[in-house]
Amino acid sequence: MASASLPGFKFKNPSLQQHQNQLSVRTRGRRKYPNPFIFSFSHYPQLRLVLNPKLRYSHILLTRASSDEFGAVEATPQPSPSSETEAVKRNSPSSGDGYLSLFVRMLGLDNDPRDREQAITALWKYAQGGKDCIDTIMLFRGCINLTINLLKSDSSSACEAAAGLLRTVSSVNTYRDSVAESGAIEEITGLLSRPSLTTEVKEQSICALWNLSVDEQLRVKIANNDLLPAVIKFLDDEEMKVKEAAGGVLANLALTRSVHGIMVEAGVIPKLTNLLKTDMEGSKIIRKEAKNVLLELAKDEYYRILVMEEGLVLVPMVGAAAYKSFRPVTHSWPSLPDGTEIEWNSSGHSRYGASELLLGLNIHDKNSDLEEAKTKAIVGRTQQQFLARIGAIELEDGRKPQPESSMNQGYTLLPWMDGVARLVLILGLDDDSAISRAAQSIADASFNEHMRISFKEAGAIKHLVRLLDHNSVSVRSAATHALEKLSISNDLCHLIEAEDVVYPLVNNLKLTDTSDSLMEKTLNILSRILDPGKEMKSKFYNGPVNGLDKSSNTSSINGTAGLAGKQDDTPLSVRGNVLDSKIIFHLIQILKTSSPCLQRKAASILEYVGITEPCMDTMMAADIISGLNAVFQQRVLDGMEDDIDSQSPELSAIEAEEAGLAISAASRLVTKLLDFESFLHAINSMHTTRLLRKVLKSNIPLHNKDWVAACLVKLESLSGSHVDPENPIKMEVTIYQKIPRLIEQIGTSFSPEAQEAAVVELNGIISEGVVDCTRMVAAEGGIFPLVKVIERGSGRAVEASLAILYNLSMESENHSAIIAAGAVPALRRIVLSQGPQWMQALHLLRTLPT
Repeated sequence: MASASLPGFKFKNPSLQQHQNQLSVRTRGRRKYPNPFIFSFSHYPQLRLVLNPKLRYSHILLTRASSDEFGAVEATPQPSPSSETEAVKRNSPSSGDGYLSLFVRMLGLDNDPRDREQAITALWKYAQGGKDCIDTIMLFRGCINLTINLLKSDSSSACEAAAGLLRTVSSVNTYRDSVAESGAIEEITGLLSRPSLTTEVKEQSICALWNLSVDEQLRVKIANNDLLPAVIKFLDDEEMKVKEAAGGVLANLALTRSVHGIMVEAGVIPKLTNLLKTDMEGSKIIRKEAKNVLLELAKDEYYRILVMEEGLVLVPMVGAAAYKSFRPVTHSWPSLPDGTEIEWNSSGHSRYGASELLLGLNIHDKNSDLEEAKTKAIVGRTQQQFLARIGAIELEDGRKPQPESSMNQGYTLLPWMDGVARLVLILGLDDDSAISRAAQSIADASFNEHMRISFKEAGAIKHLVRLLDHNSVSVRSAATHALEKLSISNDLCHLIEAEDVVYPLVNNLKLTDTSDSLMEKTLNILSRILDPGKEMKSKFYNGPVNGLDKSSNTSSINGTAGLAGKQDDTPLSVRGNVLDSKIIFHLIQILKTSSPCLQRKAASILEYVGITEPCMDTMMAADIISGLNAVFQQRVLDGMEDDIDSQSPELSAIEAEEAGLAISAASRLVTKLLDFESFLHAINSMHTTRLLRKVLKSNIPLHNKDWVAACLVKLESLSGSHVDPENPIKMEVTIYQKIPRLIEQIGTSFSPEAQEAAVVELNGIISEGVVDCTRMVAAEGGIFPLVKVIERGSGRAVEASLAILYNLSMESENHSAIIAAGAVPALRRIVLSQGPQWMQALHLLRTLPT
C-alpha cells in the first residue's frame, strides 16, 4: 500500500511537516465547522488519505499518508487562490471518485464502528462543498442506505454526521425523494425517540426533516408518523437552534391543510401561542415560524377560535399608508375608550394637569378601582396610538414594512389586549378595505363573553354603529356582522340599542342593494333588540348598564370623579314608531318569499310591532295574512297529502328544525294578532286551521308545535264552531302534541314528581278510550319508558303505568314491544311481592304470551 502510486494523492515521509487546508463552510441555521478533515482507519494503519475536491468558495483539502497512530493534524495557513486553482487543475475527477468510493466502502456494516464514524464524517464534510459534491456522492448506490443505518449507532458523532449528510443531501430537490424512500423518516423517528440526545444530533436530525417536509407528500407521511409529537416536544428544548428547526418543520407541515387536524390534536396550538406570548431573546426565527403555523391554522374557522382562546387575536395588516389618516382625539377631560366620560369636580384638578393625562393615578379608594377589562383597554389604546403616531405600528422585530400590495390579504397575531386596541383603532381610519377587514376580525374574535366585553370597553360599539351608515356596502356588511356577534350578549345588546342602532339597521333593510346575508344579520340584531318578551324581562332586570351598575351612575370616585353612563329609557311606543309602513311592507314580503330563517326573525319583529294598535292597519294593508300562510306552507311540507289523516313526510333534521322555528314564530304572531278585531274578521279561519293541522301532524320538532297547538285551540274557540266535528282540534292537539310531550317527559325527566305527574296525565288521556291515543303512545315509543316506571317508579306512577300498558296489551301487535322492554320480569316481581299493584300486574301478565 505504501509503495502504490495513486493519482491525485501525495505520500510524504512522516518526519516531514504536515500540511492541511482548513475548511470552514457556513450552512443555513448551523454553526461553523473549522476542524480539518483527518481520517485514520484501523484496517489501513500505513495510509492517510487526503481528499482534494473542488469545493464551494474554491477551498482545497490537502491530506497526507502516515504510518503513525491516530491523531490530529495541525493546520497550516491557507494557500493563495492561485495555488488553489493550480491544485484543482492537477486533480482529475476520477481521482476524487476513487477516493470517495473508499469512504463509501468504509460505511459497510462489516467495518469497524470507528472507521464507519470517520468515513461518514468525511462524506458529510465533503458534501458541504456544494451541489457538485453532493452529485458525486449520490453516484454511489447504497450510500444513503448505509448512512441511514448509522442513525442507529451508539456514537453521537456518527449520528450527527449521518443526520448532517442526510440534511445536506435532502436540501437538493432531486435527491429528496431518494432520501425519504430509503427510510430516513422512520429512522429519524427512532433516533429522536431516544431518551438522551446531544444538541447537535437533534439539530441535524430535525433540520433533515425540515428539508424533507418541503415535499407535500412527505409532509403527510411525517404528520401521520409518531414523529409529530416529538417535533412538538422539541419546541420546549433549551437550545434555540433546535426550537427553530422544530418550528420550521411545523411551518412546512402547516402548508398542507389535510394535516391541520393531526397537528391540532397533537397540541401544537398551545405550544406555539406560548412562544408568541413569551418574550425570549434571540427568538425572532421561532416566533416567525410559530406565527406562520398559527396563521395557516387560523384559516379554518374552528381552529381560529382555538388560537384566539389561547389569548391571541387575528389582526389584518393594512399597511403604513392607511394609518396616515389616523388623528388621535384630544380630550379636555379624560375618558375611557368606550366613551364613558370622567366627571370631575372643582377639587379634582391636579396642579400640573396630570390627572387629565394619567387617568386613575389619583384614585385611592380600593372599591373604586377600574375593572381589569377597562384597565387593559386604556393600556392597549395608549400603546397602539403611540405606535401609530411614530409610524411604527406595523414594524415588527425592527424590520422594514412590507410593500403595500402584500398587505392586502395579510394578517398578524397579537396578544388580545393589543389586538383588540389595534382593531378598534383601524375602525377609525379612512381606508374602506382596512375598516371592513377589521370589523370582520372583530366579528371572528367575538366568540365568548370575555372578548365581547373587551371590544365594548375598547370602544368598538360606537365605531361599528357609526359605520352602519357608511357608503361602502362591504363596510356596512362587516360592521353589521360584528354587531350581530356582539349583540349575543344581553348586556351588550342593551348598549347597542342605546346607541340608536335601530334607525340605521332599518334604513339598511330598505335599501335595494341589501344582500340576503346582510339582511339576515340585520334581522338578527333587530330581533334581539325588538324581542316581544323583552319588556316583561326588563321589569325584573337590574343588571349593569353601560358596564356599570345603575346605582353607580350618579356616584363619584373618592369624591372627585364619577363615570357617566347612558341608560336605555326609550319607551316601547317610540321604538315601535321607527318601523314605519315601508319597513313593515318589507318584513311581510320576507314572510312571503324568503328562507325559513329570515321568516322566523321577520315574524318575531312583526310580533313586537303588532303589540301597538296603530300598526295593525298598516300590517293589514300589507297583506300580512298571505305572508303568514306562506310560512305555514313550507317547501318541506309539500310532499304531504291534502288529507289531514295522512302520515307526515320524512323531513331532514336541519330542514325540520328551520321550518319548525319559522312556523312556531308565525303561530305565535297569529295568536297575538287574534286579539285584534280587524285581524280576526279578515283571516280565513277554515284555511288557516287546515294548514296548522297539517303542520301539527308533521315531523317538525316537538317543542316547535307548542305555539301551533295554542294557535289552533284559540282559532277554534274564537270561530264558534268546529271545523270538523268528527275530528275536533283538541283531540288532534292531544294526539300530536300532548301525548308526545308527556312521553318525552316520562323518559327524560330527572324529577320523580314530574315523571309521576306525566304518567298520571297520560293515563287520564288513555282511559278515555280513544283508539288513536293508544296507538300514538305505541308509535312514539312510549312502551319502554313506561316499563322503566313500573321497575323503579313511585306507587302512584307504577299504578298509572300498569293501567296504560294494560290498554296497550289489548292490541296484539304491541305484545312483542312490551316483552322486549323487559316487562315480564318486572311484573313477576310485583306479583310475588304481593304489593298494592299485584292484581294489575297479574292481569297484564295474563294478556301477554308468556
